[in-house]
Amino acid sequence: MIFFFVMAALVVTVCCLYNHNLTAVDKKDKAKIEVVIPSGASVKQIGNILKEKDLIHNANFFYFYCKVYEVGNMKATTYELSKSMSLKEIIDSLVEGNSYNPDEISITFQEGINMRKVASIIAKNTNNSEDDVMSLLKDDAYLTEIIDKYWFLTDAIKNDDIYYSLEGYLAPNTYKFKNRNVTVKEIFNKMLDQQLKVLDGYKEQFQKSSYDVHQLFTLASIVELEGKDDKARQGIAAVFYNRLNNKMQLGSDATTYYASRVDMNERDLRESEINEVNAYNTRPAAMAGKLPVGPIANVSESSIKAVLNPTKDSSIFYFVADKDGNIYFTKTYQEHLQKIEYLKDKGVWYEW
Repeated sequence: MIFFFVMAALVVTVCCLYNHNLTAVDKKDKAKIEVVIPSGASVKQIGNILKEKDLIHNANFFYFYCKVYEVGNMKATTYELSKSMSLKEIIDSLVEGNSYNPDEISITFQEGINMRKVASIIAKNTNNSEDDVMSLLKDDAYLTEIIDKYWFLTDAIKNDDIYYSLEGYLAPNTYKFKNRNVTVKEIFNKMLDQQLKVLDGYKEQFQKSSYDVHQLFTLASIVELEGKDDKARQGIAAVFYNRLNNKMQLGSDATTYYASRVDMNERDLRESEINEVNAYNTRPAAMAGKLPVGPIANVSESSIKAVLNPTKDSSIFYFVADKDGNIYFTKTYQEHLQKIEYLKDKGVWYEW
């Protein structure tokens, strides 16, 4: 009986130890730990590396487990593991291997930024300068190459009045690149590839529109800066279409700032800048019924959908936003002024 109980206790102890060594060191600790498995490392050496990083309970058990289950061909590379991973999860990761690259960079281009900001972001995150970005935008051979490749790009981007040829066409998103040595061309091509994925679902609607692709992108870029959500942008797109159809100026502050190469919120514009006749400024009478020469910011899918599917209301010609970004639409200029006074009385009028 004594022998039986001793053996039973031993079996239970062994089972408990076995199960314990299979579990994560700390299920709650999901912090990533970089682990380098060198080329030619043995199972014992790998176990010791994992134990030193406190990723497994016992290096000898790791060796025992790998031998019993004939685990082999663990890849030599750099991993990001965590203490919340079980022994099997860690081993599976080592067997599968990965393409982890410690030099990889991630760059985010937000919706609504202009090319000057794009150039600044690229210069900050890579080994390119802002001048490198601007040079490629003027490279005629490159522009011809991408016009031939992407259906949504046309010769309109080569217009001499356009500040930056690819303004508006680079898809906002977060992109990963091998390292800081990535070229501007590689960055642009990846952003254009992403734009292609977005636009392919709308190609038929673009083709059916009475406006060409460049005009639609131009309008979408203005809508992007004037509205903050899908519904507001659809209404704003309707206002602009109604103004164009009635030979009125779009009157967008966003275009006036862009025309002067001044970012909104940077400073107030001078009267001469507000009234300047420019291929982008939609305030002067000379721009009645006209769109700017090109886009003024990169465009979200929301704004693309808005210009392809605007609110069906031909009676709205004005809109105003309060300080919270809410948009109010009116039919006449008198109603527009009354709405502004109403917002001021409510204390929600937006002031610079």
